[in-house]
Amino acid sequence: MNGATQSNMLVQLIPFVVIFVIFYLLIILPARKKQKQHQNMINSLKGGERIITAGGIYGTVARVLDDRFVIQVDGNTKVEITKGSISAVLETGSDKSR
Repeated sequence: MNGATQSNMLVQLIPFVVIFVIFYLLIILPARKKQKQHQNMINSLKGGERIITAGGIYGTVARVLDDRFVIQVDGNTKVEITKGSISAVLETGSDKSR
């Protein structure tokens, strides 16, 4: 009877294992991939590239520091931002305003 109880518990755990695997494949794996792509984008940034911050500010990378960027927003206006606040890098020629 003890063996039947253990096999019954294993059968009851199978749906939870299946749900976890589906959750991992649909949510965790794509999020990790996106985070890795964002980190690679940040690590590849160098001076002179046009960027957009998470707050919607357009700027040009003026200087790369260990934990942040200095971006030139307009003329002599420079702002220091954290590396994580970079949302996207603009392709050359994609910004029509400049």
